[in-house]
Amino acid sequence: MYFYENLTNLMYNRNRDIIYEKEGVMNFEKNAQVGNAFLKEVAIELGHPEDIKRAGRVLRSTLRVLRRKISPEEYLDFISQLPMCIKAVAVDGWKLNQFPDRSIRNVEDLIEAVMDEDARSAENDFGDENEAKEAVGGVFRVIKRHISEGEMEDLEAELPKIIKDFIQKS
Repeated sequence: MYFYENLTNLMYNRNRDIIYEKEGVMNFEKNAQVGNAFLKEVAIELGHPEDIKRAGRVLRSTLRVLRRKISPEEYLDFISQLPMCIKAVAVDGWKLNQFPDRSIRNVEDLIEAVMDEDARSAENDFGDENEAKEAVGGVFRVIKRHISEGEMEDLEAELPKIIKDFIQKS
């Protein structure tokens, strides 16, 4: 039941991140601007401020791997604080049977899974594993600026200690 209540909250926005122009009328352009600003922040953090598409692929890959590792309820709580357009990316194509992914036990597994998720673009987006680790760390740095400390603690509580340490040091 908890999962469906959170999903309903996400879909019908009891959170305050959807921007309304008038009472009850969603301003899609403004929501897109907020999402694009978030992607721009990721692009700057990755050291390529002009490459918004790359930032989107790296963010998407990181979020998709994260959703396989933590419980659906916690994932919904976590993304509820992200901009609406980023939430859409975070849940796009989600299959609940992918949880939990027990193959992700350490930072190397996490980085490899993110690179695999990025598939055809991984070589261009990440280069080698060290560059990928820095890119994933950059995504977490941006996320931490937008997610409450308590929610980050809840998220980290579901991860192996070594991955939790990686996120905290990012």
